[in-house]
Amino acid sequence: MNFARAFLRVSSQIFDAFEAWWEGEQARRLTAALLVGGFLVSLGVIELSRMGWLPSSLAGRVSTNHFKAIDVAFTLFLVVELIGLIVGLATSVADTAGKQFEVFSLILLRRSFKELVNFEEPIQWTFEAGREAVQFLVVDATAALLIFLTLGLFYQLQHHQPITQTKGQAQSFVAQKKLVANVLLAILTGMIVYVVFQLVGGAEPIPFFNAFYTILIFSDVLVVLISLRYSATYHVVFRNSGFAAATVMIRLALSGPRYLGAALGVGAALFNLGVAAAYAYVAPAAQASIRRNLEQKDLDQPPPGDKPGEEDSTGDIETVGPHSTVGK
Repeated sequence: MNFARAFLRVSSQIFDAFEAWWEGEQARRLTAALLVGGFLVSLGVIELSRMGWLPSSLAGRVSTNHFKAIDVAFTLFLVVELIGLIVGLATSVADTAGKQFEVFSLILLRRSFKELVNFEEPIQWTFEAGREAVQFLVVDATAALLIFLTLGLFYQLQHHQPITQTKGQAQSFVAQKKLVANVLLAILTGMIVYVVFQLVGGAEPIPFFNAFYTILIFSDVLVVLISLRYSATYHVVFRNSGFAAATVMIRLALSGPRYLGAALGVGAALFNLGVAAAYAYVAPAAQASIRRNLEQKDLDQPPPGDKPGEEDSTGDIETVGPHSTVGK
């Protein structure tokens, strides 16, 4: 037990140090420089490829379409958002569920921009040529907008209530979520390194965001199981499990057909909103019921000092006075 506490303490210190750096000015400047630099470098490399100035070993692997640079910039931005999602895991389960849909909506926008690669420069299209790309662009962008609007309602419904009973339990629960976040950060770093090596080696990279959302399913279920240690009430378990189910829907939407996937993504956002609305409606009634049960148990307890089965000496035994007929 002491080892587990010490391990959680060290894990929390590592997480707190990273969180402080990530939310600081230095990290924001580094992130901005990375995004702008990645976008400009991509444009430059693409232009070199168009002009035929790249070595033959790279020329065949670098696109000649400038719109590919938008995809690179959005990919880097999504990685940054995933880090923010993981960092937020330690604060609120509900906010993390919302953050997952924020990232998903940005993935849909990224897919919309990726369709521009199918057009020649300058952009020209007709009903026969390019129609499918335009349809995909509109469907994904519209789905992203609907999810964005749904998230506004989702966050309005949030009224954060601790599921723990004491300060010590709250600290323990947060420490365990920080441990999960540290593991996710390590996995994300490993995946990034692996994808970079694949790109450098000329291999087809893994579907990065699909794979990471699969991992998020397991982490969400793990957080649900951890939360059972501190609250096994039905409405809390249902809410956390519902958020995990919404993550499963996101994963299916990412790998499904484009039209059906976009529709499933919007449906998942609505389901997430429904879980939050149901929890806001049910939680007060459930908590009131729990309080009534506790009050009833207190009333059923015998007064201090009384023993079960002991009769009241003044209420159940007749008083014997000088004019009593007892014994006569």
